[in-house]
Amino acid sequence: MAYMHAGRITAQALKNEGVTHLFTLCGGHIQSIYDGCIDLGLRVVDFRHEQSAAHAAEGWARATGQVGVAAVTAGPGVTDAVTAIANAHRSGVPMVVIGGQGPKPFVEMGALQEMDHVTLLRPITKWSATIPEARRIPDFLSIAFRKARTGVPGPVFLEIPLDVTIDFLDEDTVDYPTDYLTTSAPGGDPEFVLRATRLLAEASKPMAIVGSQLWWSDRKDAFAAWRNAFQIPTFINGMARGSLQPGDPHGFRLCRSKALKEADTIIVFGTPLDFRIGYGRPPKVNPDAKFIQVDLDPQELGRNRPCDVGIPGDTGLVMLQMVEALSKGGFDVTSRADWLGQVNGWEDAKEEAMVAERASDASPVNPLRLCSELAKLVDDKAVVIGDGGDIVGTGAKILQVGGMGQWMDPGPLGTLGVGPAFAMAAKLAEPDRDVIILYGDGSFGLNGMEFEAAARQKIGIVGVIGNDAAWMQILRGQKTFYGAERVVATKLNYTRYEKMVEALGGKGFWVEDPADLPEVLAEALRVAREESIPALVNVKIGGSDFRKGAISV
Repeated sequence: MAYMHAGRITAQALKNEGVTHLFTLCGGHIQSIYDGCIDLGLRVVDFRHEQSAAHAAEGWARATGQVGVAAVTAGPGVTDAVTAIANAHRSGVPMVVIGGQGPKPFVEMGALQEMDHVTLLRPITKWSATIPEARRIPDFLSIAFRKARTGVPGPVFLEIPLDVTIDFLDEDTVDYPTDYLTTSAPGGDPEFVLRATRLLAEASKPMAIVGSQLWWSDRKDAFAAWRNAFQIPTFINGMARGSLQPGDPHGFRLCRSKALKEADTIIVFGTPLDFRIGYGRPPKVNPDAKFIQVDLDPQELGRNRPCDVGIPGDTGLVMLQMVEALSKGGFDVTSRADWLGQVNGWEDAKEEAMVAERASDASPVNPLRLCSELAKLVDDKAVVIGDGGDIVGTGAKILQVGGMGQWMDPGPLGTLGVGPAFAMAAKLAEPDRDVIILYGDGSFGLNGMEFEAAARQKIGIVGVIGNDAAWMQILRGQKTFYGAERVVATKLNYTRYEKMVEALGGKGFWVEDPADLPEVLAEALRVAREESIPALVNVKIGGSDFRKGAISV
C-alpha cells in the first residue's frame, strides 16, 4: 500500500493518454500537478500569459495531430485562457484545459480567485465540468480526451478544486480507464457517395476545396488517390495546407475566387462555408453551381447555401469511398484538360502579377520581397506560423510548406498573438525542424513577452516581423470608409522590437535594405538551430499593390 497525491494521479492519467508536455503558467491551485509531472517525466513548459499556455496546447495539437494539454490557475488564469479556447473551438482543434478552483467546502464563501468557470466555458467547449473527487480524476480525463478527439475535434475544460488536487489516495484504489476510445471514423451513406461521385464525374468545370478536417482523418492518404481519380482543380485551406506539393497538376493557390465564380460543380471537404468562401453565395460563388459538402458536423451541411449532396462523414474515408465508387460504378470522367488549362492560365496570371514586386529593391522593403526571401529558406520540414497582420495575407500566397501540420494560422476566429505559443509547441514536438513566425508588428505586441519564456527554456524559434508601423488591415479600410483625415487608433511606430527580444535573452536583427535579407534570415535560423534561443528579424516594410483593396471586417 502506497499513498500518492492527486497531482500525481493527474500526471499519470495524462501520461496514459500519451501526453509528454504540459503547457502552463504557474498558480497555487495547480502546483501539485507539476509535482506529479516531475515524478513521471512529463515536461512542464511555462509561459508569461495563460492565453499563450492554452494557445500552445492548440499549437501542439495542430503540429502533431494529438490532443494538447494546458493547466491554468483559477479565476483570471482561466479567463486569460478563454480566448485561446475559443480559437480552438472555432477551428476544430482538440485540446484539454485543466483549470484550478477554490476548495469545495468554501464554495460561495469568497475563496481566492473563485468564480463559475464551468458555466463560462460551456459555450466554447465540447464539454465543461468539475472533477468531484480525486478518485474520479482518471475517469474524467478519459472522458475529456474522448470528447476532444471524436466527431468534430475541439476543446474541453476540466476544473479541479484545490482540495481535490491536494488529496491523497492509496494508489491501489485508483482505476485508470482503458480501451474507451474508438479510432473508427464515420463514413458516408453509400447512396449519397454515389450521387456525389456521379456529379463530379459528369461535371465540365468542377473544383474542390479541402479544409482542416483532412488533417484529423486517419485516412488522409486517400487524398492523393482521390485527386488522381477525379483530376479536378483543388484548393486547400486551414490545416490541410501542405497536403498538396508544389507542381501538383491539380493543386492551385492563387485563383480560388475566379474558380468559384466559373465552376459548374463544387465539392467542399471539411471546412465551413464561412466568410473565407463568401458564405458559398454570389457574387463570390457561381449561384448555378452544383454543390457537394462533406463534413463531420451534419449541421454544417446546407448552412449558408443549399447543397445538392450533403454527406456527414470523415473527409479521408469519404474520399476513399468516392474513389471506390468511381471504379465500381464504371463512370467515365469527363475530360478536364480544357478546364485545367483555363485554371492554370488564371494561376499563371496571378503569379506574373507578383513578379516585379517580389524582386523589388525598394527600401523600406516590399512585403512580397520579404516573403519571397523567406520562402527560399523554408525547407520541407519547416513549420511556418502566420500570426495576423497584413503581411500574413501576403505570405500565405507565397510561403509553401512540405506537409500538413506545418502551416498554422489563427483560423477563422482571427485571433492575433498565437505565434510564439504555436511556435514553441511545434519546436518542442520536433526539435530538429525550423519553426518560423511571420508577424505583423501589431500582432507581435500581444504576446511578445513569450520570447523570454522561449529563451529561458532554450526553445529556438524565429520570428520575422513585417513592420509597417500600422494595424494595416484595419487602417486600409478605415481610410477607405472614413477618409485619411479620420484615421485613429490604427497607427503605430517603427518600434525596434528586436531590441526587446535581445533584452529577453534572444537575438535581434533590424533590416531596412532588402539586399540584407538573405544573410540576416539565414543567421537568425542558425541562432535558433545551434544556440537554441529565439531570434527576431524586424523588417521595415513599405506598401504593396498586392494587398490593395483588401479590407478586414
